[in-house]
Amino acid sequence: MVGMEGTGCGALLRELQQIWAEVGESEGEKSKVLSEIERECLEVYRRKVDDANRTRVQLHQSVATKEAEVALLMATLGEHKLYLKKDKGYVSLKEQLAAVTPVLDDLKCKKEERIKQYYDIRSQIEKIRSELSEHNDKGDHVNSPAADEHDLSTRKLNSYQAQLSTLQKDKSDRLHKVLKYVNEVHSLCGVLGIDFAKTVNGIHPSLHQNGVEQSRNISNSTLEGLASTISNLKAERKSRIDKMRDTMESLCHLWKLMDSSEVEKRQFSKVISILISPEEGITSAGVLSQETIEKMEAEVERLTELKTKRLKEIVTKRRAELEDICKNAHIEPDLSTAPEQTNALIDSGTIDPSELLANIESQIVKAKEESLSRKDIMDRINKWIAACDEEAWLEEYNQDSKRYSSGRGAHVNLRRAEKARILVTKIPAMMDNLINRTFAWENARNKPFLYDGVCLQSDQ
Repeated sequence: MVGMEGTGCGALLRELQQIWAEVGESEGEKSKVLSEIERECLEVYRRKVDDANRTRVQLHQSVATKEAEVALLMATLGEHKLYLKKDKGYVSLKEQLAAVTPVLDDLKCKKEERIKQYYDIRSQIEKIRSELSEHNDKGDHVNSPAADEHDLSTRKLNSYQAQLSTLQKDKSDRLHKVLKYVNEVHSLCGVLGIDFAKTVNGIHPSLHQNGVEQSRNISNSTLEGLASTISNLKAERKSRIDKMRDTMESLCHLWKLMDSSEVEKRQFSKVISILISPEEGITSAGVLSQETIEKMEAEVERLTELKTKRLKEIVTKRRAELEDICKNAHIEPDLSTAPEQTNALIDSGTIDPSELLANIESQIVKAKEESLSRKDIMDRINKWIAACDEEAWLEEYNQDSKRYSSGRGAHVNLRRAEKARILVTKIPAMMDNLINRTFAWENARNKPFLYDGVCLQSDQ
């Protein structure tokens, strides 16, 4: 019972001894009671010591657990020197617990934030990978980040970020290429009059989707499909241009043959101007459409049906021109293209009207050339004929007994007779000159000079 005298226990003990003195309690009984009191006190102390020890163990466990969590989180997050333990000999367990708890809470917050960052980046990576894949599935293929919770370091986060940046650049490059291809397909479809939506849907449906939320497939197969489609469309463009140029050549030939009006040609004026342009310069919508080709072919077919009738008219017209030229030059026209023969040949189908027309055109050219070569002689023939006419008139005038009468017009005839006498004296020289010119012409061309089918020398 040492140490009790200065405490409340000591006062109670003195009070108990006074009571025992008054009562006359025996020493044995006093010793017994005091022993019981001491035993009961020891039991109370023991319980308190055990309680305190359990508290200490719990605090040790809490501190150790939290420190272990801190260490694990630091390793997971790749953190260094975030939490330094102090010397436990100088810091109580409660102080250690109070120090480690906010650090642990802060690390847990960082872990949650890092997990979110990982999830966001990996979601973007998986989304882009899906867009680059052969099938543009919209399902969520991002695995739970729990599998990566053992390593949430900034080093790995930076690695994912670099991977994402690479994929984003690849996506951007591919998207730019896809958009360029799609625009080219759109332009070619417009020129060819082909359904753009149907064309790109055959490559991938996402290529014709509208709106910001829509995601275009940018996989290798899509790029290859677009490139192949562009190649096919360009080949189709070239094929149609060649076909239209051939058809237009036939049209122009028919227009020329049939002397078509500008009104008939005007409906194809745009096509004509387009076809002289290089392939890459043809961008007008629908100008190379199948409808335009069919329209041109229908016009060729229509004109071909009219060609025989129209060419017969043109042949007749050009033959008349030939006959006028020959008549004026006193040349006999070629009988092989006479109307009665040409009409029979055209009706029987024995000869191509265009070939016959070309033959007449050739005859017209030759007739014009010969007419020009005969001009000098023809002028002299005309003067000679005029002089002969004046000579004949003068003979009639000289035989008229009333030529000197004072009747109306007598002075005019008298003046004409004077000029006629002078002209008649020149006839022999005119004839000699004409003969010499004719001989020179015949010698130069090695053929006789015919006047209305008659040799001029024999006529003279």
